[in-house]
Amino acid sequence: MKSILLCHEKFNFTIMVPEKITFILVLAFFSIVFIQSGVDKVFDYKGNLSFLNDLLGGFFSRPLITFALISVTILELTSGILCLIGIFDAIFNLSYFIGKLGLIIGSLALLVLLFGQRISKNYEGAKTIAVYFILAMLGIINS
Repeated sequence: MKSILLCHEKFNFTIMVPEKITFILVLAFFSIVFIQSGVDKVFDYKGNLSFLNDLLGGFFSRPLITFALISVTILELTSGILCLIGIFDAIFNLSYFIGKLGLIIGSLALLVLLFGQRISKNYEGAKTIAVYFILAMLGIINS
């Protein structure tokens, strides 16, 4: 019986308040979004670069577009990994620091993406990014 109680206390199930559950679910969402997006950019780098050059080539130089793609890829992968680690940190250690850091870094990636969408006048894409950004802000506020 004592080992069951220790296990129960270690996982902090007694402290699963709605704010913590919401934060964990937001982290799970962004883990999926950013890891998938970052991995896609790594494995289809040439395709993504070609797409961005076509989309943004009239506004920015090719080296700047390449730099932006690499930067966003690094931000997305870093954010996704930190959000994933943050889930476990919130559950087992009652710490929101790593998850919050993941959301902040992911928000920076979203701002870079939003800038590109607005410059290219892709307003529908910008709306989607705005929804993601709002969710990230709610996650940050909720932690």
